[in-house]
Amino acid sequence: MKNRLRILFLSSEVAPFAKTGGLADVSSALPKALFDMGHDIRVLTPKYGSISDRKYILREVIRLKKIPIKMGGKEHITSAKSAFIPDAKVQIYFLEYKPFFGHQDLYVDSQTGKDFPDNAERFMLFSRAVLETIKLLVWQPQIIHCNDWQTAMIPYLLKTEFKEDPFFAKTATVLSIHNLAFQGSFDPKVITKLGLPEDAAKPGSDLEIYDKINFLKAGILNADIITTVSPTYAQEIQDDPELGAGLGEVLQQRRQDIYGILNGVDQTVWNPEKDSFLENKYDSTNLDGKIENKKILLKKSKLPFDESIPVIGIISRLTDQKGFDLIAKVIDKIIKLNVQLVVLGTGDSKYHKLFKDISKKYPKNVAVFLRFDEELAHLIEAGSDIFLMPSRYEPCGLNQMYSLKYGTVPVVRNTGGLADTIIDFIEDPNKGNGFCFDAYESGAMLQAIKNAVDTFKDQKTWQKLIKRGMRQDFSWQTAADKYVKLYSKLESNKRKK
Repeated sequence: MKNRLRILFLSSEVAPFAKTGGLADVSSALPKALFDMGHDIRVLTPKYGSISDRKYILREVIRLKKIPIKMGGKEHITSAKSAFIPDAKVQIYFLEYKPFFGHQDLYVDSQTGKDFPDNAERFMLFSRAVLETIKLLVWQPQIIHCNDWQTAMIPYLLKTEFKEDPFFAKTATVLSIHNLAFQGSFDPKVITKLGLPEDAAKPGSDLEIYDKINFLKAGILNADIITTVSPTYAQEIQDDPELGAGLGEVLQQRRQDIYGILNGVDQTVWNPEKDSFLENKYDSTNLDGKIENKKILLKKSKLPFDESIPVIGIISRLTDQKGFDLIAKVIDKIIKLNVQLVVLGTGDSKYHKLFKDISKKYPKNVAVFLRFDEELAHLIEAGSDIFLMPSRYEPCGLNQMYSLKYGTVPVVRNTGGLADTIIDFIEDPNKGNGFCFDAYESGAMLQAIKNAVDTFKDQKTWQKLIKRGMRQDFSWQTAADKYVKLYSKLESNKRKK
């Protein structure tokens, strides 16, 4: 291929090896799409204690066995193992350092429910080790694509400590923000442990904000390009003080270099025609399998099957951010619309209690699964009629796109990636693919659910709506094309320098 790029993709989680959310899915699917386009892409991620060498066939790499990393007056001996992302030929390296990454958990200690106290050192060491590991591989990336705060110090290091390093002279950096609420904010006292000079934490520096050091701020100010996971979210975090989460003004300084690229759907995983989790496959030309999946879902949920009653599916973290404060206010009114509700997820204890109580109150209408369950998630997408996502904010959201693919009509709030993917059927019957509401109010959400339930009663219209959604293209190919355009622009700028 004419312009084959060498791309190093860095992420603190990559599916199926380690996952807490959508970042892991993106970090698997986007590299696969870039590889399929012919680019030379490698992925680097921490080797957590929960990642099995045997299961994923991790192999030692002789030259990456004992890598000394100096940080904060100490020498840490790291190593890296190699494997491939399943069902792909994308090479992935796991950076191993047991004192920091030997835990089963990624960022939060499940014993205490709090962040690991050494998270700053953990991910700073990872960032430093990434740069040394790549040098040992003698593989010069033209693009280093960083994701979220855990890798945001890489652009900063390249502009400071590694500024004169000829190995990275032609390397450009991209920083993708998946959720601005998580920033890597720490007490400035940790600065020397990170191997940085004390004045790096002084007020007004690239790292300092609100008397803390902030990894994401440093990344935003030093990356060559910043992306977010949807066009609307790119605007919201600059214009809405609440969604800017204290970094709105910092982002505005880089306004010219911020791009919103909508995440895609990994169709090797999420596709009702060949979903390995489903007994009954189906597509937009024959929806019989969808009804069969609905029967299986209801049986598993111990709810009675009635073709005329719509099933509303929810797969989510049970938190305020995801709109559960709205649901809590009108849960009885939702059930009284004569619907069945199937909820899968974990989160705040108050919502665990809410759904346990409501399932006891309405045993024929509500089923709740307070856990993470990949197989059940696929069955809920396939067996539900409606999918509810009333998020306060949603950088991209993937479930609304999965839902469209599975013929499950989304009800969403107009924010972030939800606004970029769902068009309200009531406002635009010719292009609508779901139901939307604007104001973050329980009444507005309830009306959107009611609109969906009323439309469901007209099955001829509903079938048209389902098929329209199923035919939409949210593949990673579209997103990967946009990333490659940005990478190529950066690479050509670097070449000219």
